[in-house]
Amino acid sequence: MSGAACPACLGRWPDPAYRVADLGLSIAYLHDDQFFPGWTVLVLKRHATELFELTREERAGLIDEVSRVAGALAATPGVRKVNYALLGNQLPHIHWHLVPRLADDPAPGEPVWSVPHAPRRPGAAEVAARVAGLRAALGA
Repeated sequence: MSGAACPACLGRWPDPAYRVADLGLSIAYLHDDQFFPGWTVLVLKRHATELFELTREERAGLIDEVSRVAGALAATPGVRKVNYALLGNQLPHIHWHLVPRLADDPAPGEPVWSVPHAPRRPGAAEVAARVAGLRAALGA
């Protein structure tokens, strides 16, 4: 998929209502499924599908941004671990999934993809509160 056809490049994904912050190389969004509360996605601002397509400086900067968001998520009460995923099978555009795993996690030893659940789409007020909390933790 080229950047011209990429939903991330065209602004069709993620939903702009879930936007948290522009971090420089990437933009952080809440994932639209909040079954795992705080699930966040960092989307590279330019089209690339593989880490090796980035310059050394871009890779280092992107990892710094991933780490910054993970630190903000880890500071949320009840978070015991943050999971990181860079897959790109369904959407071939570099984007990281950062998933806080909570004390009451329904399957703490399993990857989030293998936990059967109906997607949890929060209402506008809950999205706004989560976005505001994450922005505050990021200092954004």
